Formats: sequence, structure tokens, C-alpha cells
Amino acid sequence: MFKRLLGFALTFGMAATAPPAFASSCGLRDTVVEQLQNKYAEELTVGGLQKVRNGHSVMEIWSSTENGTFTVLLTQANGISCIVAAGTDFFEAIPKIVPEGTAS
Repeated sequence: MFKRLLGFALTFGMAATAPPAFASSCGLRDTVVEQLQNKYAEELTVGGLQKVRNGHSVMEIWSSTENGTFTVLLTQANGISCIVAAGTDFFEAIPKIVPEGTAS
């Protein structure tokens, strides 16, 4: 019983002290944007203001039609940006066009 309890304590204690997974993907916005542009040929595609508990943050999606990659970037008011998602096979949704007139 004691060994099992000690094992759980060590496991959860180590997990609690581990750094967050996304901590390494954060930095000054200018630095992150420069890497997205230079390394992945991505450009700002869409963005918007997101209301959070302590104010607002800006959510942006950067994408490259050249290589099909995309990155979701979240920037806080202090200028720190974090990559919250990234992937491949990016596509743009084409709006459905409704023809004018009546159906025959």
C-alpha cells in the first residue's frame, strides 16, 4: 500500500512541476511572425479579438497557399504570442453562390 501511494505521489508531483507544453512556442509577436513568414512562407489570413477574463487577446490564423501549412496564433495585450495550433493541408472555404432568378 505504501509503495503504491509513494508511486502516485512521485508521478503526480513530477507532472505538476513539468513546464506547460506550449511554453516553448511563445515569444514576442514580432519574432514569432518573422519565423512564420520566413520559415513557412505564411501570411495573415484571418483574425479577430477574443474576450478573456483579464481583457482581450488577438487570435490570428496564418497560412501558406504555397506549402499548405497553417498556424493559429494567440497574442496577449503584453505582446507575447503563443502558437496554439499548427498543421498542414490548409484550405479556404468557398462561399456558396446562390444564382439569381427562379428555378425552372
